Amino acid sequence: MSDATLPRVGFIGGGKMASALVKGLLAARLTTPDRLIASDILLAVREALARDASVRVTADNAAVAAASDVLILAVKPQVMTSVLAELRSAVEARHLVISIAAGITLRQLSDWLGSDRRIIRVMPNTPCLVGASASAFARGAHATDNDAALVERVLRAVGIAFELPEHLLDAVTGLSASGPAFVAVMIEALADGGVLMGLPRDIALALATQTVYGAAKMVLEAGLHPAQLKDMVASPGGTTMAGVHALERGRVRAALIDAVEAATLRAVELGKE
Repeated sequence: MSDATLPRVGFIGGGKMASALVKGLLAARLTTPDRLIASDILLAVREALARDASVRVTADNAAVAAASDVLILAVKPQVMTSVLAELRSAVEARHLVISIAAGITLRQLSDWLGSDRRIIRVMPNTPCLVGASASAFARGAHATDNDAALVERVLRAVGIAFELPEHLLDAVTGLSASGPAFVAVMIEALADGGVLMGLPRDIALALATQTVYGAAKMVLEAGLHPAQLKDMVASPGGTTMAGVHALERGRVRAALIDAVEAATLRAVELGKE
C-alpha cells in the first residue's frame, strides 16, 4: 500500500490514550506522520504529541475533520456533547468516526452527528500505552466491514481486540478499562504483605509486580485456565492453600466481581449524564 492510499487520521483530543493509538498506528504502518493530525485545547498536550510522534497539531477541531478521513474522538464523555455540536457540520459521509469515550452510545453519537454517519464505538484501556491493551468495539448501522477491519487492525497494533454487540461494551468498560486499577490495588496489597513480613519496600514491589506479570503471561501464552495455574502452585497442606484460604475468607473473589459490576453500572450512568 502506497502512502497516498493510507488513511488520513485525525484525533479530537490528544491525551495519553490518543498518544498511544498514534504510536500504534505508526508502528503498524497503518498510516504515516504526515497523514496524522490532532487537536487539543491544551497547548502542553499539543506540544507533547507533536514532539513525541511528529504529528501535526492544532486547537481547531474543525480543521482536524477537514484534514481527515478517519476521525477518532478521544475526549472525556462529559464534554462530548459540546465537541460534537462543534463538529456536526464538519463531519461528512467520507468520514469514519471512532469514539473511545466511555458510556457514550452509538445512538447518541448518531443523534449528534447524523443518522447516516459511519460510526464505531471503541473501548480501549490504558495498557495500550505499553502495547498491551485489551479492547472491544461495536459498529454502528452504517459502518462497513472495511471500517470494522480497519478499527480491528488499529486496536491489534496496541494489544488484543474483539468485536462485540454494543450492549456488552459497558461490561468491557467495567472489566478491562477499569481493571488495570483493580490489578494495581492487588499489586500494592501484595507488596504491602511482603513489607509486613519484613521485605524491603522496593524489593517487595518488584516481586509483586513480576509475580502478577508472570501469572498473566502463563495464562495468556501457555493457555492455562486460572484454576489450572492455581492448582499447579498449590500443594496439599502447603503455603499457597493457606494463603488462598485467607483470600476466600476475605471475600477477595466476590470483591473483584463487585468491582467490575460497580464500574459497569457507572459506565451506564455516564452515558445518561
